[in-house]
Amino acid sequence: MASPQIITVSGLPGSGTSTACETLCEKLGWAYVNAGRIFRELAEESGMSLAEFGERAEVDGRIDRQLDERILLQAKDQAPIMVEGRLTGWMAYRSGLAALKVWLAATPEVRAERVAQRESKSAAQALEELPAREGSEARRYEEFHQIDISDLSIYDVLIETDKTDPNAVVALIISRLKSA
Repeated sequence: MASPQIITVSGLPGSGTSTACETLCEKLGWAYVNAGRIFRELAEESGMSLAEFGERAEVDGRIDRQLDERILLQAKDQAPIMVEGRLTGWMAYRSGLAALKVWLAATPEVRAERVAQRESKSAAQALEELPAREGSEARRYEEFHQIDISDLSIYDVLIETDKTDPNAVVALIISRLKSA
């Protein structure tokens, strides 16, 4: 059996998904779809700021469905491909796509440090903001997708990234891909 031609990488903000995907793409030479980038494109197409679009997404399930459709279309058309996003593993699972589904995890403190660096804010501020952001997303995922984001049962690989070097994370994913 051939290795999957789709790898989904999911995790909460600051868990290391972008770093893992960028490194994997360099090593594997695969295409890369980032759900966050597509969400930003949809906001721009709607003439809204990212914050405004995010607020709208909380009450309008069509936004998430539009995002999902674009991601799945690209995943099917561009394989081999890396697909990064919080729900991409679930989308692959529900769509019956042959994908290696990866979940990256880290403690809130480590994730806050990473988010703080990326968003130019203090780690304390990021740590304070993460629960509201994650709670909002979790409610949206439950309401519009009937997905409990804390249910990790569909993932093939779970990796704690707190103390794991990004290259070691990538090596683990590649190893699992080759054995799939």
